[in-house]
Amino acid sequence: MTPWHRSIPAAALVALALAAPAAAQEEAEVGTGVVLRWVDKITTESGDLEIANASAASVGRMRIELGECRYPAGNPAGDAYAFLTVHPEESAPPIFSGWMLASSPALNAVEHQRYDIWVLRCMTQ
Repeated sequence: MTPWHRSIPAAALVALALAAPAAAQEEAEVGTGVVLRWVDKITTESGDLEIANASAASVGRMRIELGECRYPAGNPAGDAYAFLTVHPEESAPPIFSGWMLASSPALNAVEHQRYDIWVLRCMTQ
């Protein structure tokens, strides 16, 4: 195969990459905190929990830390996403650390035998 033939696949890949539209990143605003919903799978008790940015709260023995909550610019009722770190107990290593989306809580679910938690919305005041 001549060098010319070897460069065709590479040139085609470059052309495709340049022709594809760039992924637009939606502008976001930072809320003052998050509203989470939790459910105890053993007692069936549930409730909502408000956590301010850079703060933590507990559900049972589970500790939930919030980095920050973001929402689409100009649309606080839009799809919220929050950076959470979840510890099964106060001093235990985290079982979850990452972004959780209100519209897709199962995408990054907390793996806990007793509690389910998910993001409802960002707080704005």
